Amino acid sequence: MPGRFYVTTPIYYVNDAPHIGHAYTTVIADALARWHRLVGDDTYFLTGTDEHGLKVAQSATEAGITPQEQADRNAGRFAEAWELLGISNDDFIRTTEPRHHAAVQAMLQQIHDNGDIELDTYEGPYCVSCEAYYAEGELVDGMCPIHNKPVERLREENYFFRLSRYEQRLIDWIESDPEAIQPVGKRNEVLGFLRQGLDDVSITRTSLDWGVPVPWAEGHVFYVWYDALINYATAIGYGTDDERFRTWWPAVHHIIGKEIIRFHCVYWPAMLMAAGLEPPKHVLVHGWLLLGGEKLSKTVHGQAKLTDIAPARLVEDFGVDGFRHHFLHDQPFGPDGDFSYEAMVARYNSDLANNLGNLLSRVATVVAKKCDGIGPAPDPDSPLAAVAADAYADTAAAWDRIQPSVALDATWRLIKETNAHLESNEPWKMEPGPEVERIMGDALEALRIVTILASPAVPASCQEIWRRIGLPGSPEDQRLPDAGAWGQYPGGLAVEKGDPLFPRIKA
Repeated sequence: MPGRFYVTTPIYYVNDAPHIGHAYTTVIADALARWHRLVGDDTYFLTGTDEHGLKVAQSATEAGITPQEQADRNAGRFAEAWELLGISNDDFIRTTEPRHHAAVQAMLQQIHDNGDIELDTYEGPYCVSCEAYYAEGELVDGMCPIHNKPVERLREENYFFRLSRYEQRLIDWIESDPEAIQPVGKRNEVLGFLRQGLDDVSITRTSLDWGVPVPWAEGHVFYVWYDALINYATAIGYGTDDERFRTWWPAVHHIIGKEIIRFHCVYWPAMLMAAGLEPPKHVLVHGWLLLGGEKLSKTVHGQAKLTDIAPARLVEDFGVDGFRHHFLHDQPFGPDGDFSYEAMVARYNSDLANNLGNLLSRVATVVAKKCDGIGPAPDPDSPLAAVAADAYADTAAAWDRIQPSVALDATWRLIKETNAHLESNEPWKMEPGPEVERIMGDALEALRIVTILASPAVPASCQEIWRRIGLPGSPEDQRLPDAGAWGQYPGGLAVEKGDPLFPRIKA
């Protein structure tokens, strides 16, 4: 039965430009949103920018502009990057928007009124790049464990969230729902962190004014992370449209990188509990992209810098769908992934040029020569029917498990089997007639199903294939499972040959 699917990316800091690490997370969320629309779920997809905090204020000062100018400039760069990559977000939230200020003040005022925010003094190590405090034992040789940079020592009288009160409730939440945090290794990591005990956390600042003002304490602004996390509630109406908020919460699926797991799997659900709300349904954690190969590598202090690579740089070589396909098919969700230009070329040429592109070209060429350019209907008893049914079932199951690479493996199985079916029958050697028409009808039907199943990953290419095989509308307008059933290519449609959809790339 269709349901409700709310998916989010982290909101991205505006102290820098978008890079392929940001794009990786965003493309995953986009593909999930597109899949859930295909299966008929009421879907809402949120991304945006995180615009407050010390890091943004400092980088604006270095650039000789105001923090708001910095935010406006780089928020626009993220929006442009996502437009380039065909990201289908329903909302783009900015934390400097009035709607967000209202939601932050409403939620944290509620937590304060419930007695879980109190005045105290904090002194300890702070990483500006993380916008995070650390315990002494979390530092590595006195350095930030994430950025390997020196930390600052801060002492302030701040308001503290009594996180320690939620230690057992968080453990109970995670243990009661094995799928709340995925994959299981990250779930266990969070449980291990919780069982070490939780300290209360500072949630306001008086040392800067670039943030959301604290409504009960003049001169304080909320610490950027507690402001930022609430964006997920802002976008669905928290504090402004209670009915809409209740409609969507807590059916949320947060897609995050592993470096922000503590904020999303400890602080955020505890804040929600303290405000009288349910924790998120799912937090889905992926690993880091590790830059290898030779063509794109840059080295600073012995470490390759993936953050130097803008999405547009790769889109120039691979196209939008070549970019999207690589990060969905070549990078399994969960563990760290090795990214290289050379691997991207290999995946593009194998999957897109040699398999999908070759299948489309073969079909269009034979239909033009043997069927007068008119696509025949498929055989209801085709040997490809069972292959298509299995491919659909496996594709759907993998998307539901948040395994895009496995889903695309299943979809590409149908492409490969259809190519093999053509090679074994060699319709290009046959005389025009019923046998050729049967084989080509089967291939067109396989292409129809593939185009629907692959559309979350390579939407523009699938739209073009759909058009070339004569079908009206869009594959993304179809609804599964009905549209995945064998035998729906109607026949009698003009098939267009066209230029190669995926020209091979030389490494």
